[in-house]
Amino acid sequence: MRTKPAAPGAIPLIAPFMAAAVLALPACSATNGDGTPDPSAAPPPSSGGSGSAPADDRGSGNGEGSASPQGPLAGTTVVVDPGHNGGNADAAEEIAEPVDAGHGSKACDTVGAETDDGYTEHAFNWDVAKRLRGVLEEDGAEVVFTRDDDEGVGPCITERAEIGNEADADAAISIHADGGPASGQGFHVIAPGDLEGYTDDIAERSQRLAVDVRAEFEENTGQQRADYIAEDGLDHRTDLGGLNLSDVPKVFLEAGNMSNPEDAADLSDPQWRGKAAKAVAAGISRYLQDEQSGEGE
Repeated sequence: MRTKPAAPGAIPLIAPFMAAAVLALPACSATNGDGTPDPSAAPPPSSGGSGSAPADDRGSGNGEGSASPQGPLAGTTVVVDPGHNGGNADAAEEIAEPVDAGHGSKACDTVGAETDDGYTEHAFNWDVAKRLRGVLEEDGAEVVFTRDDDEGVGPCITERAEIGNEADADAAISIHADGGPASGQGFHVIAPGDLEGYTDDIAERSQRLAVDVRAEFEENTGQQRADYIAEDGLDHRTDLGGLNLSDVPKVFLEAGNMSNPEDAADLSDPQWRGKAAKAVAAGISRYLQDEQSGEGE
C-alpha cells in the first residue's frame, strides 16, 4: 500500500499504545449534557467475565474486550476516531500547533462544538464511539480507537490518520457533531476529495463507505440530510488532514448540528445515541460485506 509522505509534527506511534487502544480501553462513565448519569450506559465488565457485550447491550457502549471470532465482520479491522478530546480546552497552545495536513498546515486539533446547554461534542463523539465499538465487535470486527479516554489532549490529526494506516484498517470513521448555523439542521458525511498523491488511492472506496453510512444513518435515526451543506448529504473535502493523510478508506460523520435546538435534543439523548451507533455500524457493515463479496468494485 502506498504510504503518504511523512507529515511534520506527526506523533510517533508506540506499539503498547496501539495494543492498549485495541484491547484495554478504560471504561468511561457516561453522563448526560447536564452532568447527570447516563441511564443507558452499562457498567464496565467484571474481571471474571469474558468482556464481550451481551446481545441486550448492542449499542450501549460497553463493548470492551476482544472481537468475536464469529460474525459477518470476522477478519476485518475498523478504526473508530472519536473527534476532539476532553482536555483540549485546557491545552489551547498545544492543540493550536500547526501540522502538515496534506494541503498545507492546520491546527493539531480543536476543541469542538457544544450545544446551548453545554453538552460538548467531544463527549458526544466519545459516547457514540464506545457504543459503535460494542456493535462492531459483536459482529466480529477488530476495533481500534484513536484515543483511549475523554480526558486527554489530542492526538493530532496526523496521528489519528496514522493509527488507521498502521492498523491497515479495512475502514475508518471519524465521529463528530457539527457546529453550523442555528437555522441549519441535519447530518452529513464527509468523504475525501481527489487529491493527487494523497487521496487518489482511497477516494473511490471512501465514497462507497460514505454512501453506505449515509443510507443507514438516514433510515435508522430519523435524522434528515443536512439542509445547509449539500442536498445529497455528502460533502467532499481536501482540507482535512485526517482524510488527506489516510491510506485506508475513511469518512467523517457529522451526526447533527449542535447549534440547532432540534438536533441538539437528539444528540443529547442517550437512546438516540444508541440508535446512531447502530446505524453507523450497519453502514460500515454494508460497505465491508460488499467489498468482501466484490460487489463494491
